[in-house]
Amino acid sequence: MYTELNSILNTTPDSFTQGEFVLLSDRKSDASFLIHHFLSLYLRARCKVWFLGLVQSFNHYSAISQRLGVSLVQAKEKGQLVFLEGLNESLSVLIPQETDTTSQAMGFLSDPAVGLKSLYEFVRSSVTSSGGGEEEADGAEEWGPPVLLVDDLSVLLSLGVSVGAVLDFSHYCRATVCSQLQGNVVMLVRCDGEEEEDDGDDEGSERLLKGLTHQCSLTLHVQGLPTGFCRDIHGQVEVCWRRRQGDGQYTQKKLFQYKVHDKGASFFAPGTSSAVL
Repeated sequence: MYTELNSILNTTPDSFTQGEFVLLSDRKSDASFLIHHFLSLYLRARCKVWFLGLVQSFNHYSAISQRLGVSLVQAKEKGQLVFLEGLNESLSVLIPQETDTTSQAMGFLSDPAVGLKSLYEFVRSSVTSSGGGEEEADGAEEWGPPVLLVDDLSVLLSLGVSVGAVLDFSHYCRATVCSQLQGNVVMLVRCDGEEEEDDGDDEGSERLLKGLTHQCSLTLHVQGLPTGFCRDIHGQVEVCWRRRQGDGQYTQKKLFQYKVHDKGASFFAPGTSSAVL
């Protein structure tokens, strides 16, 4: 958890906006440090967290969270963290075993054309069935509002899922977690723009980013410095807040430069800010 970023977002583990859809994105840079930030933030806030790890293993996130002062192993053992390890789930679909008891959350891999209904059903059934029963019977701790983290949505495009299906998935997740349960959703999407010869995938990621931007209330877009490489500054983050105001929408943007350290990140404001009604 990065305290400087919390200050920028006016957020702490004791005080954060509920019912919010946060979109993280990057271009020719790496926004994964923001996923680690929000993961540690919500665990410290005692939220019940569902993490769809589509690109990295549990051990990867656990090692980094440990440096940020959060134990994913303990959170998982206590029932505070539910981690879907997409890599293992994918193997169970592609190479089924007779004794396989894993969920069918990644069932779309056998037929991407059917969309992400199985993945959404995993999220919906897990989130709506939590909070009560076992925890109360065992006298365990009660958790705060639910949080869904996804890293990262753009990988679904390379697996053959259409942009429309991914947008439908995010819409239904937002309706269930944010609107119905007053929890939060954090999703990451990547638009590298490096593979110029493969315009189809690039256009798909661009359309996905635009579609998700219309759904979210807060975006953090990470990109490299326009001046090129700098040893003391790793890149810049554009933060954009979207709030409904009357019959319209109020949008405020601020630009910050950042540098990631082993146990945190520093943010520097170059003084750029804009607001649009």
